[in-house]
Amino acid sequence: MIVNLAERAHNHNWSLDPIVRSLLDTDFYKLLMLQFIWKNFHDTQTSWELLNRSVSVRVADMVSVEELQQQLDHVRSLRFQRSELVWLAGNTFYGRKGIFSPAFLDWLEHDFRLSGYSLSVEDGQFSLCFDGSWTATTMWEVYALSIINELKSRAAFRRMSEFELDILYARAKAKLWSKVERLRRVPELRIADFGTRRRHSFLWQEYVVAAIGTALGESFSGTSNTYLAYKHDLEALGTNAHELPMALAAMAKTVDEMRASQYRVLDLWQETYEGEILIMLPDTFGTTQFLANAPDWVADWTGQRIDSKDPYLAGDEYIAWLKERGRDPRRKRMIASDGLDVDQILGLHAYFGGRIADGLRPSDFQSAADFLDPAKWVCDRRIRFSAGWGTLLTNDFRGCHPEGRSELDPISLVCKLTSADGHAAVKLSDNFRKATGPPAELKRYREIFGDAGIANIPVVV
Repeated sequence: MIVNLAERAHNHNWSLDPIVRSLLDTDFYKLLMLQFIWKNFHDTQTSWELLNRSVSVRVADMVSVEELQQQLDHVRSLRFQRSELVWLAGNTFYGRKGIFSPAFLDWLEHDFRLSGYSLSVEDGQFSLCFDGSWTATTMWEVYALSIINELKSRAAFRRMSEFELDILYARAKAKLWSKVERLRRVPELRIADFGTRRRHSFLWQEYVVAAIGTALGESFSGTSNTYLAYKHDLEALGTNAHELPMALAAMAKTVDEMRASQYRVLDLWQETYEGEILIMLPDTFGTTQFLANAPDWVADWTGQRIDSKDPYLAGDEYIAWLKERGRDPRRKRMIASDGLDVDQILGLHAYFGGRIADGLRPSDFQSAADFLDPAKWVCDRRIRFSAGWGTLLTNDFRGCHPEGRSELDPISLVCKLTSADGHAAVKLSDNFRKATGPPAELKRYREIFGDAGIANIPVVV
């Protein structure tokens, strides 16, 4: 795919380049969760709120309220297209056809609507909130994040000439190649694009996905972006996220129900998807307590996504837990997805994908040559490792600006569930810095779930 990115960035045309072009332009797990919510919690009311964890970056000083409102209103005007629904109905996802029910697809076509929103500015940051039924609010998360991130990029473009943009993208392409070159031909490596919500722009994500798909071949397993999977015949990848246990815990009536909510989600999920797509995300209230108290059937799930814990520690913890439960870790899948870049992807693949020779460290594996060196690498898989490569794949323009400016550097922007049926929603996370919720509720949740295994870890993105 050949696109003059500099020219398109310099001469944005509204009809040609709206930020969100389709309601499919979202993470695949949002659609899987939307069907889950539609089936099990159709009447639940929720609230969501935008949060910029990179507080030093005053996004609302860079992007106008009017621009943001225009893009949000555009997304509200979109509807699922018949060709998109036919693809959802007939395509094979995770080896199975018919993963989306005809009744759900009919609802998507005729009844799905995004909720309204409230938007204001407070001290250089956007106050952006969504309130309404859970089915009408949940999809806003990825749309809102991708819109604001791209508007931030477009604001920087206005201060650049087309020549400077040419240099910017040339440097970004060279940087991407330097990363991909180290990943090529690494045996048994599996990488997916997880970069939609904090991408530099839609066009750049599309370019990157096409480029790494060509360069990595079979090592590229697909994309979380449903629209790109639909448009380019790629695997659409994704499972579920923190909002599900957050909502169920918020709606629980007793402490025992709160503790059990994180497993009730899994029970309802495997019922909804008939025992398929069983990758769990256990860190909403802390992975250590989740594993310690999990029913035995949870160990039969296919694998685990690691989001906020040191992935080496989290992977070792999961492997030990599987062995304690009498399961073979080599038959399970571990997906790391938090702030990954090439060094960490290669190191984790070396550590979990095979036995590292005595005296070596994960950091000693820098390219395919290291994995093919018999003195370093002995294939003795501990667990099946995959990397969900996100922000630092689709938005790494650090050091690429012709004038050395940092305004295109990625920021840590999130959109989180804040309430379910009028009750505050809380995320404890495996990282104290990623916890969300009112202080009093955070304190109460920590008393209920504890803080075993939770640490302070720098937030990359």
